[in-house]
Amino acid sequence: MKQLISVRAIIRNDSKTLLFRRANGRQSIVGKYELPGGKLDYGEQPEDALGRYLKDDAGLTIQFAQLYDVLTYVDHDDRDIQYTFILYLVSLSNVGNKVSLNQNYDHYIWKRLGDVHQDELTESAKLLLGISQQDVTTTKKDVPIDNPVVQGIGINDAAHLILYSDGGSRGNPGPSASGFVVMSQNQDVLHQGGMYLGITTNNQAEYHGVRLGLEKALEMGARTVDFRIDSLLVVNQLNGIYKIKNRELWPINERIQELATKFDKVTFSHVRREFNQLADGMVNKILNAHEAENH
Repeated sequence: MKQLISVRAIIRNDSKTLLFRRANGRQSIVGKYELPGGKLDYGEQPEDALGRYLKDDAGLTIQFAQLYDVLTYVDHDDRDIQYTFILYLVSLSNVGNKVSLNQNYDHYIWKRLGDVHQDELTESAKLLLGISQQDVTTTKKDVPIDNPVVQGIGINDAAHLILYSDGGSRGNPGPSASGFVVMSQNQDVLHQGGMYLGITTNNQAEYHGVRLGLEKALEMGARTVDFRIDSLLVVNQLNGIYKIKNRELWPINERIQELATKFDKVTFSHVRREFNQLADGMVNKILNAHEAENH
């Protein structure tokens, strides 16, 4: 299956969302509204791509972009294509931001989501706007957030799992969360989850992401697990290359090592941050929900 990565922007003003109507493209999307954005070029960073599309397609300049979510979508017109959508909440610069559409679009609207008719939207827009209305179920400290993506996973699907995990602290130490995404060998997303941790550090949050992922993999009946983490320090510590000097990490590490003995094999590999967007998106969604609850 061919995989494509696309960035999209949720731009809001007075509870209304900005939508563009397609003027060209395949038949199923022409004349329908979608969120601004498009596919990444090879080697391009997601935020750079988002800024490029908003500038080229509509003459808009980003003031601030915050990662909201990452999800996969199989194209209904071509089931050999799987899209990974990276969704951002975007604030526009106050200077010179008048919408000026290029040839890709023929109209734009600011509309409340409750007023949008489903048949006005592209399939991907329906999916992404639905996700943007969903909230994290809880941000209570140390209460797991559990979001199964595929129901009734078979034994063969869960025997070998790929896990992406991440953790983040806004302040270091500060409000922190961990997130993980479980994938099959075919890179299909099976499960995602996380937890609000309270006030901790980045490293503690990273370690808790691994712990939560291993606990879920054990629950799913996995025999082998391949972890992919964007913190080289954490990967080297878990692989025994570096010593863990921070005593606050010792009990979490002990729990990870205890869990690892329950599998036939667990590996920890480093990936660049741009390849860990799904778990990073889960962390940011939890932290954003916590901030919203406390304002």
